[in-house]
Amino acid sequence: MAHNVIAEAKRCLNCKKPMCRTGCPVNTPIPQMIQMFLNGEINEAGKMVFENNPLSVVCSIVCNHANQCQGHCVRGIKGEPVEVSTIENFVSSRYLDSLELDRAPSNGIKVAVVGAGPAGITISIKMAQLGYDVTVFESKSKIGGVLRFGIPEFRLPKSIVDRYEVIMRKLGIKIKPNITIGKAFGVEELFRDGFKAISIGTGVTWPIALNIKGETLGHVHYGVHYLESPDSYDLGDSMIVIGAGNVAMDVARTGLRKGVKDVKIVVRSDKYSASKEEAEYAQIEGAQFIYNKAPIEITDEGVMFADTVCDENHRLVSISDKTELMKADTVMICVSQRPSKLILSDTYGLEVNERGLAKISENGETSRPGLFASGDVVRGAKTVVEAVETSKRVAMAMHEYLQKNK
Repeated sequence: MAHNVIAEAKRCLNCKKPMCRTGCPVNTPIPQMIQMFLNGEINEAGKMVFENNPLSVVCSIVCNHANQCQGHCVRGIKGEPVEVSTIENFVSSRYLDSLELDRAPSNGIKVAVVGAGPAGITISIKMAQLGYDVTVFESKSKIGGVLRFGIPEFRLPKSIVDRYEVIMRKLGIKIKPNITIGKAFGVEELFRDGFKAISIGTGVTWPIALNIKGETLGHVHYGVHYLESPDSYDLGDSMIVIGAGNVAMDVARTGLRKGVKDVKIVVRSDKYSASKEEAEYAQIEGAQFIYNKAPIEITDEGVMFADTVCDENHRLVSISDKTELMKADTVMICVSQRPSKLILSDTYGLEVNERGLAKISENGETSRPGLFASGDVVRGAKTVVEAVETSKRVAMAMHEYLQKNK
C-alpha cells in the first residue's frame, strides 16, 4: 500500500499551474501536499489539508475524482492521471491518528449548529477552533448525516465517521443527538437561550415522490430511507430501482449484497446521472441498466413503464401512450431529495425559494439576522466536497457577524 502511494506521488509533475487544484471544488493544495509527503513532512501535509478541508479523508474516498482533481491532471491527457485520491487518503488518515487541533481561547459566545452532516461537521469544527462555544443539534442518534445514513458501509466505513465525533468532542463541541429542531423547540428558543448565531445544515433528507398511482403500496420504498437501515427491509428476489443518480447506484449495489438476485436500474432518459465509476461498479456487481422508460403506474406485480424519446442533450422529448409491465418484488424510488419543512417553514423571517431551499446571501446569511445556512439545504442534493466548500465560507461569515455584534 505505502509503496503504491509513494510511486503515485513520484508521478506528480508539480505543475506551476496545477489543474488538479483548479478541478477541486475546495481548492485542495495538491502539489504542495504531494511534495511535503515525499519530503517526509507527512504530519505537516496532513495538517495543511485538514485546515483546508476538515473532511479530506472522507472526500478522498467518496469524491467524483474522475471529474475533479484526477480528471484535470495533466498526465491524464496522454495517459493515466496521478491518483490524487490515494495520496490524500494516506496523508489524511495518518494525520487523524495523531490529530492535535489548535483552538483559540474561549470567547464565551454560544453558536448552534443544526444538523451533523458534512456541512454541520465542517462548521462546528471551524467555529470551535475560533473559540466559540458550539452545540450541535442532530435528529439522528449519531453524527454523520449522509456520511453515516446515506453512503453504504462498503463505500465509506462508519469507523471513519466515528473518528469525527471524537475530534468534535476533543474541541469541546457539545452534541445533542435525537433532537429535531422544529418539533419540541425551534430557532426562536435557540435565540432565547443565548445562541448568538445559528447555522442550518439539515441536508435534503425527504425523498421526492413520483406522484403516480401505486406509490403507497407495501412493496414500494424510497432509496434514501432504505440506505438508512437496509437490514430492516425484505426485498425478495427482484428489484426495480427508478432513478439514475449515485443514490440509485448505492441502493442497487446494497440490494445485490443483501441477496437480491435480479436488480434493474430503470432510467427515464438515455443516460445515467451518477458518476461513471459508481455506475460501472453497479453494472459489474450485477445491476442491469434499462434506458428510455418512464414509470406510469406501480402495481402489485411491478411497474408499468412507457417508452421515452430524448434529444441530443439527453432531455426528455416525448412519452409513448403505450405501457408495458416490468415485474419485480420490490420497487425503489430514487429520483431526488428535498429538505425537511420543519425548520425552514416554521422559522419566522426565513425565506425559501420555489424548491423549498433556504435563500441565502453570498456569505450564507439568510433573511433572518444571525441565521445562516449551508450545504444541501441551500443548494439541493450535491456532493460532500461542495458542502465543505460552502460551509467554510459560512463559518467565516458567522465569525465576522459575531465579532461585529458582540
